[in-house]
Amino acid sequence: MLSKINMLGVSMHPWTMEETIREIDRRLETGLFTQHVVINVAKLVNMQTDDSLRESVQSCDIINIDGMGVVWGARFLGLDVQERVAGIDLFYRLLALAVDKKYSVFFLGAKQEILDTVLVNIKKRYPNLTIAGNHHGYFWDDEATVVQQIRGSGAQMLFVAITSPKKEQFIAQWKDKLGVSFAMGVGGTFDIAAGKTRRAPEWMQKIGMEWLYRLAQEPGRMWKRYLTTNCAFAWMLLKAKFAQFFPK
Repeated sequence: MLSKINMLGVSMHPWTMEETIREIDRRLETGLFTQHVVINVAKLVNMQTDDSLRESVQSCDIINIDGMGVVWGARFLGLDVQERVAGIDLFYRLLALAVDKKYSVFFLGAKQEILDTVLVNIKKRYPNLTIAGNHHGYFWDDEATVVQQIRGSGAQMLFVAITSPKKEQFIAQWKDKLGVSFAMGVGGTFDIAAGKTRRAPEWMQKIGMEWLYRLAQEPGRMWKRYLTTNCAFAWMLLKAKFAQFFPK
């Protein structure tokens, strides 16, 4: 597999979707535990000042690039990144892999009503998928019990739909007791899988305007995040480019 690249002080894997699937499949077959995470603009910016988030992300075994902003930023700095690996797309590809290889899965996160809808929709889409168990994302007063439930389910793959850095920290803290071979933080994927939020049209995804579509759906919650993180990211890129031309 390709080695990592370093962008703005953060290490990540510049792999394509197919390369990522092959590596995850290889690790599952060999029994290697894998913690997976994706990097987008907001996470990359927040990692500059949030040491806890940085540590939890950088400790992951596979760090994919999700978001055209990061792809373009990497190319702007002369780094070779062929494509983004969107978390939602990888999630569905991995469910298909689970069906093919007969891996059982556990869904963790979101509100119970959202999770219930996710389970209904997933069962329709993948009728032969073995769902070992599920639990909502509001369990912080009794994490050990949820960990035991996951372990007792016999699941091989765990998908965690909780906000960052909680999901990365949860997996990192309990990985030796979860009993799974693969754990992936999927953020807002359950909301999309449940139909609560919609993905941008494919043409908007390809030109990197998916964030604008999401902003239109949730303006009250998202405008500040996108304004601050996008501006900070642009400034970070400019400083990094300047440093390339005028190294100390």
